[in-house]
Amino acid sequence: MALTCHTNFSVPLVGAIDQGTSSTRFLVFNAQTSEVVCQYQVEIRQSFPKEGWVEEDPQEILQSVCECVEKVCEMLTHMNISTDLIKAIGVTNQRETTLVWDKETGLPLYNAIGVSACQFEGFKKVLSALSVWMDLRTQSTVDRLISKTPGGNKNHLKTGLPISTYFSAVKLRWLMDHIEEVAHAVDTHTAMFGTVDSWLVWCLTGGVDGGIHCTDVSNASRTLLFNINTLQWDLELCSFFEIPVEILPEVKSSSEIYGYLASGSLTGTPISGCLGDQSAALVGQMCLKDGQAKNTYGTGCFLLRNTGTKPVMSDHGLLTTVAYKLGPDRPACYALEGSVAIAGAVVRWLKDNMGIIQSSAEIEKLAASVGTSYGCYFVPAFSGLYAPYWEPNARGIICGLTQFTTRNHLAFAALEAVCFQTKEILDAMNQDSGVPLTQLQVDGGMTCNQLLMQLQADILCIPVVKPTMSETTALGAAMAAGSADGVSVWNINTEHSVTTERYQPQINPNETEFRYARWKKAVQKAMNWETAESEGDL
Repeated sequence: MALTCHTNFSVPLVGAIDQGTSSTRFLVFNAQTSEVVCQYQVEIRQSFPKEGWVEEDPQEILQSVCECVEKVCEMLTHMNISTDLIKAIGVTNQRETTLVWDKETGLPLYNAIGVSACQFEGFKKVLSALSVWMDLRTQSTVDRLISKTPGGNKNHLKTGLPISTYFSAVKLRWLMDHIEEVAHAVDTHTAMFGTVDSWLVWCLTGGVDGGIHCTDVSNASRTLLFNINTLQWDLELCSFFEIPVEILPEVKSSSEIYGYLASGSLTGTPISGCLGDQSAALVGQMCLKDGQAKNTYGTGCFLLRNTGTKPVMSDHGLLTTVAYKLGPDRPACYALEGSVAIAGAVVRWLKDNMGIIQSSAEIEKLAASVGTSYGCYFVPAFSGLYAPYWEPNARGIICGLTQFTTRNHLAFAALEAVCFQTKEILDAMNQDSGVPLTQLQVDGGMTCNQLLMQLQADILCIPVVKPTMSETTALGAAMAAGSADGVSVWNINTEHSVTTERYQPQINPNETEFRYARWKKAVQKAMNWETAESEGDL
């Protein structure tokens, strides 16, 4: 799919590889205006080898990137734009997803795997809407690791993260324990570990012929192996997980020249930006100051708040992460992060599993026709609850039903659920930081739903601000690449003018608090649903 915005270029361009959970895109940006020149997208297949397992083929991911780059170069040629104008390429990627490959053959030793998805057979219809980072296989590994900590404390590791199926070290440990090829490669010192960014950069810069094995601080900080204070792999953490540090990529800043494309139409172009997808969106939204925050509404929700150059440890169930480091000599900036497992996926569930809507766009029309949930509350804890609860045994619940409840009310309750989950995270962030947020910047596919955005402003009681340029994640990667030393075609310190839509709160705060209290009551009813005794029901 191509999007052409302009046809007259004599200015530098910057490319961005946006490798997501269901697709890969390559976008080219005008380095002076931040506008998209053109883009191409390829869908990625997911496989489900066992119930609750979600995987992707690393070779298919790589091939999709190469295809997108070549297609965009063809498009530029047809537009009479020289590909020589592309001065750098940035990479943004699905985080936490874990790969291991052989450095001598260059071949993956297993598929890419991720974290915590719903384990119910009946949920398989909507699994394709969930991310490869949602995979349940590592729960027993998590339980075993937590049992090794003093008092069984899952927050024992001082990484800003809990021991959870969500993070890469747990999945790497599972691969080493269960996949013979991985264990053998580790024993023979031929294994390489990385998240998707590491795999792509290594392959694109030559692979077995001198490929660069690296990652950036934003991705490294999501592994449970990275010390977010020293910005280095932590030997104590590696020892705890029994993972040899030699298989880990070199950690670099988010903005520097890592290497050069070794083949294809853009051979010799530097890869000079790397950010995990949520960090890239934070940069793309220009949330570069302490206290600024953005929420991305996709399959799930990811709310990040910039906390400046010092990490803020959460007392309210949030994650502390490295947001970015825009140059080797620049300070790292940190963020508090809260993630919601099910946001856009609840719309897919209503469509594919329940048949309540025929298309995702229909939900806004249905919900707007009633303007209320009529006392119905929907907690979509299909795979447990993430921040601020981190409760894997919660399950989805719909309560407050009456004989007057219709599918329209359920549609409204589903949209409200996304907003209430965001409010829970924002409240936790306000408590951790001590400074209430005054507005929330938003991006992601669900932000095209105007009713959702207005509901979000009403429930948060603060303005919600949406940029009309929707490609903020890829933009962040392009900004990091274009501003790197040795490239310097993008001035990241100059605030570019961004056209926005602004949603102001329109309801009484007392009404918001009443509805929020009922939501919290519903959440409590969803807690601890899945127990050892109930496993026989599956």
